Amino acid sequence: MTEREIMLVDAPDGWVEWSPFLEYGPVEASRWLRSAVLLGWGGLPTPPVTSVAVNATVPAVTDLSLVPMLLDRYPGCTTVKVKVAERGQTLAEDVARVRAVREAAPGIAVRVDANAGWSVDEAFAAAVALTDPAQGGGPLDYMEQPCATVAELAELRRRMGSRGMMVRVAADELIRKASDPMAVVQAGACDVAVVKAAPLGGVDHVRAIASSVGQYGVAVTVSSALESAVGMYAGLYAAATLPGYTDDEDLVVEPQAAGLATGALYAEEVCAPREIVAGRLAVERCVPEDARLEALASAPDRRDWWFDRLAASYAELAGA
Repeated sequence: MTEREIMLVDAPDGWVEWSPFLEYGPVEASRWLRSAVLLGWGGLPTPPVTSVAVNATVPAVTDLSLVPMLLDRYPGCTTVKVKVAERGQTLAEDVARVRAVREAAPGIAVRVDANAGWSVDEAFAAAVALTDPAQGGGPLDYMEQPCATVAELAELRRRMGSRGMMVRVAADELIRKASDPMAVVQAGACDVAVVKAAPLGGVDHVRAIASSVGQYGVAVTVSSALESAVGMYAGLYAAATLPGYTDDEDLVVEPQAAGLATGALYAEEVCAPREIVAGRLAVERCVPEDARLEALASAPDRRDWWFDRLAASYAELAGA
């Protein structure tokens, strides 16, 4: 993706964003609209904390000399998510990228995100290679959506457990795009639930899911859907208000580093980019700047398309 289209609204409670991906129809887009309405007209209380920990993100770059520069965009972050399983790339390239991250930031916790790009056999081979010290590997915080289906994630967890491999499995698409976000958790197919505020219908839905998965000992990571600095407030607010979850030893564990610092990779923003301080982002709204809005404004035909889309999504939301 090289361009992101969004709709911004100056609502009574502050600026909000509505930005369902372009291929989404009215049903899916109406969930994103509910999230925007809740933030813009819901009169939500002030969050209990003023900042949340975030992770760094390293895309599937093949030029490994870029890795230190990318990590420099995330000052103080102690966790990094590395994209893997990119179409056209090899496991050897994934291993080299993760090794370059470890060399550039010794001691950093590493997550890998395959976006459902592997089969069970491929994901298992990747887990072995990425944790092999002989190949520059080490512990993984978790593997995010290594495979596409609930059954595949469950089989991968079983296979890694039988080998004594302490690698957690996170579900993303199987929660964000599912009609029942709890299905993957109830099937015992994940250790971590990756949740996104707008696609799930709002910060209250995120908290409800976090509370439910916590009863199964499943942790939660709040992540972005590539929103602007305005839209990122939904995720930050959700992360700031999450309940702790109870692990296998009945200890309450705080929410993990959130995947909400993707703005560090953007070429342009609608307001001053959110600043990462000591690995954290402030939980505060952003106000778009007139000059940036003018420079980034869509053409009239795209504005018309978005307003037509808004009408269809609003009709769906009102009907629901």
